[in-house]
Parts: sequence; C-alpha cells; structure tokens
Amino acid sequence: MISVLLIGMGKFGKTLGNQLLAMGDEVMIVDKNEDIVNSLASRYTNALIADCMSVDNLATLDVAAFDACVVAIGEDFQASLEITSNLKDFGAKRVISRATTEIQRKFLLRMGADEVIYPDMDIAQRLAVRLNSSNVINYVDLDAEYSIFEIAVPKKWVKKTVLDVNPRKRFGMNILTIKNAGKVLTAFDGNYVFQEGDQVLVFGNTEQILAFTNKQK
Repeated sequence: MISVLLIGMGKFGKTLGNQLLAMGDEVMIVDKNEDIVNSLASRYTNALIADCMSVDNLATLDVAAFDACVVAIGEDFQASLEITSNLKDFGAKRVISRATTEIQRKFLLRMGADEVIYPDMDIAQRLAVRLNSSNVINYVDLDAEYSIFEIAVPKKWVKKTVLDVNPRKRFGMNILTIKNAGKVLTAFDGNYVFQEGDQVLVFGNTEQILAFTNKQK
C-alpha cells in the first residue's frame, strides 16, 4: 500500500484513482472543480477543492509525506508545468506528470518530473504491437531496449519441454513465469511441458522479441 496525492480528476485522474483504490492505496484527490470533488470525496482518504496553481494551496498539502504525487491534468499544460515544478520545490518524493504530446513530456522532465506518462502514445504503441503480433497479450517497456512480454505459447512449443525449446539461447527470451489453465506457476523447471493455451511472461530485448512474435503469425 502506498499514499498518493492525485491532482486533477478528469477522465484519466478518475480512472487512475479507481485503480489505486482497488489496490488498497491511500489516495488524496485535489481538483478545483467543486462538483467533481464533492461527487468523489466519499470514496477517497481525503479530498480537497483547490487550485494547485496557487503555491499557498500546495503548501497546505504536506506533499513530502506522500509516496507519490501525480499531476493528472491534461487540458492545461501551463498548470501542469507549474504544479510539477512546485511539487518538487516542496519536497515531493516522486512526481509523475501527464503529457499529451512529446514536447510536453520533454518540458515536464525539465521542470523536475521524475516520470512522465503519455497515455495516448502508450495505448497506441501497445495496440500497434498487438495488431502486428497476434500472440502478444500485453507488454511493458522497462527502458529503451528491454521489455517484459506476455505471449501465448506458439503452437510449435506445445508438447515440448522448456529445455527442448530453449527460448533463452534460441530466441533471447528469459521465461519469468508460465500461466497454465489460468493459474500462474510459481515454480517450474526445464522439464515443464508446454500445453496448448499456456501463456508465458518473458523478458528480453524488445526488438528481438517482436521479431520472434511476428514470425508466429
């Protein structure tokens, strides 16, 4: 469980807030729209109607006490910039800000954001990968070169052992875990026999894994 200060309760902020609550986190929400805050307040640890462009308002929030501060504002970039910068000035441990363009992402990083999320681009990238690789279920970029992919086991792997397939040597993929019949296997060895319908979580070079999955069509 973590504590999160969530600033901006538009569509993205509400979705993020719902997910954080579902994970048991303590979330304080802030928005300048009174109607929005009043409609959501009962669900959250704390809620405040305030314009965070005001330094005085931010000063009352004790931002350094939160594990993370999220600036979820998308429609007012100037506000996002200023709030990001001021959060860092007030000692925020981790500031994550939302961008809607690549230029915005660069400026937010310069203003002190520890991380910038770009929802539209992230969704587009994931959709492009899934459209081009029918057996990719999901993936997460770890950095510019490496990712974790969840993929459906290729038909050629079925009824073969992990040792027979040897994904690490042949395809540059390290198997992290295997999901069989909807259950995650917490322990497996090289003698595990892949079954039809299995899913594997693999780690490796992004381009290398994509090249592999594209051949599985």
